[in-house]
Amino acid sequence: MCDTLVALPRSTARGATLFAKNSDRERNEAQVLEVHGRRRRDPSGQLKLTYISIPDVEETHACLISRPFWMWGAEMGANEHGVVIGNEALHAKTAAQRRRALTGMDLLRLALERAASAAQAVEVIIELLERHGQGGDCGHLGRFYYNNGFIIADATEAYVLETAGRWWALQRVGSVRALSNAYSIGTDYDRVSDGFADHARAAGWTDPSGRFDVAAQLIDEVRDRASFGRGRCARGQGLLEQGNDQLTPAAMMAILRDHGDASGWSPAETVGRTICMHAAEGPRRSQSVASMVSEIRAGRTIHWVTGTSAPCLSLFKPVVLGLPLPDHGPAPSDRFDAQSLWWRHEQVHRRTLKDFHAGHALMAAERDALEQTFQQRIDAARGDDALAAAIALCWRDADAAEARWRGALPAAAG
Repeated sequence: MCDTLVALPRSTARGATLFAKNSDRERNEAQVLEVHGRRRRDPSGQLKLTYISIPDVEETHACLISRPFWMWGAEMGANEHGVVIGNEALHAKTAAQRRRALTGMDLLRLALERAASAAQAVEVIIELLERHGQGGDCGHLGRFYYNNGFIIADATEAYVLETAGRWWALQRVGSVRALSNAYSIGTDYDRVSDGFADHARAAGWTDPSGRFDVAAQLIDEVRDRASFGRGRCARGQGLLEQGNDQLTPAAMMAILRDHGDASGWSPAETVGRTICMHAAEGPRRSQSVASMVSEIRAGRTIHWVTGTSAPCLSLFKPVVLGLPLPDHGPAPSDRFDAQSLWWRHEQVHRRTLKDFHAGHALMAAERDALEQTFQQRIDAARGDDALAAAIALCWRDADAAEARWRGALPAAAG
């Protein structure tokens, strides 16, 4: 269960497109943060993805991705042209395909590798979806089959693309938009696939103008009650609109940290799903395992990543494609590794879950002050050398803060 957000320049304080996503996966399903440079096609001409191989392209774009450790594809990412994409699991009334094909995460990474604009990324996903289909188990330990939705953006425009099998519907974003684990495009789509339109007419879904409500016809109401997809989407949309066209990277981070309006909220007491998710005993195995906020403008794009779970207990740190990604230890798996940033932070997270209010109070003020300092450093940096130095310093300060928090929490509660 995930949440993705976008705000176009007219809605932001600094005149840049803002993108944000929490990736919610199983509690031990660590996410790998990595940069891939441009790649030329292998002599075989084939590219091995999570489950299948497809023809490769001559050359790819450099990408920053955050991916579940066991997948080829990514939950969110960006490329050197300022294209950013986040995907969402969507549950339709008809069962998702179990036969292995492209996963939504594969489609996302392929689009980043092959597209130089948001509009091109839309076409890449559509073409690959219609040619190869989507399917296969996307769960780590529990089986999980679903269709996919995407928010796709660049410095000037953004789109919502929602799919069911090889069908798709596309909506261009006007100002701000949230997407969670529920179909959200109604009759206000810009395009739908030919096969989807034909089926809608044959099924009697269309109104006199020939249009139909995509979400109403597709959404699985039972699954939506479990995932609270429409509720989280409405919450995210409302928080974006409360920004009053003055949204900032810090405001997007705050939305990703949102636990709703309930007073005295804590992970131990919550039953439903919130934008910032924490796993709990029983059926709620998911948690927000990685988060990302991007500020995209011509000439300078800054990505803010946690590389860790629980954004409310994490620091967003800067990354710029083309400059070194600071060392954050070996790529994590589902086994504890004290050398890995993801697992070091997971000690902080899980100890805090034993007394959330005390742990959050220990970190929140310093977290916010550090992130404000990080933003000031990045804004002040001029030239690649100064920017690379500022990025490295931010990551060092974040590591030091994490170590202090880890030391201040009782080890017996881990």
